[in-house]
Amino acid sequence: MNIEMHLPLVCYITSDLNHRKELHMAILFETNLAKVNERKIIKLPLAQSRQLPSRGMVMAKVIINKIDFLVPLEPDGKGSHWFELKDDLCNELKLVIGQTLTIQLESIDEWPEPEIPDDIMDTIKSAGLLSQWNNVTTKAKWDWLRWIRSTNNLSTRNKRIQVACSKLEKGDKRPCCFDRSRCTIMDVSKTGVLIE
Repeated sequence: MNIEMHLPLVCYITSDLNHRKELHMAILFETNLAKVNERKIIKLPLAQSRQLPSRGMVMAKVIINKIDFLVPLEPDGKGSHWFELKDDLCNELKLVIGQTLTIQLESIDEWPEPEIPDDIMDTIKSAGLLSQWNNVTTKAKWDWLRWIRSTNNLSTRNKRIQVACSKLEKGDKRPCCFDRSRCTIMDVSKTGVLIE
């Protein structure tokens, strides 16, 4: 059975156009639980991904088998998105690779703070830039993290950390020239595209 829900992505509730509130509509679809290297993932069908507000990373509330959780939807580098299901959640839901799942998700506007690896935070702290870092928006922190981690080359990663610190010191809020539509998790992608 194929379930598709085609609804407008965003509607607005307002009596004053200067203070409108976005309500994101639910996206419903079926897909199979897949595995790429050691990660268990859900790939969004292209039609459903196109209902999201961005080709870049999107934060979403997901519901599977009446259990809801927040996840970052990582771009796949081909115009769609995917997300990882951690082992503890797969075990709780008794999910197996290849199983067909009904997924409901909706994008959310409030993003949780990303978990920043120690090598990045230690460099920011030792450069005396913690105050500047704390004044960057949560979405911008995700951009910095994604830009820095989008390489397998340790030398390039270290250089990006140094460049990030230099830019933060100058007052820059985000990395420049960063293609947000590419997959930045290197163990499941090649040249910014999710491995099939």
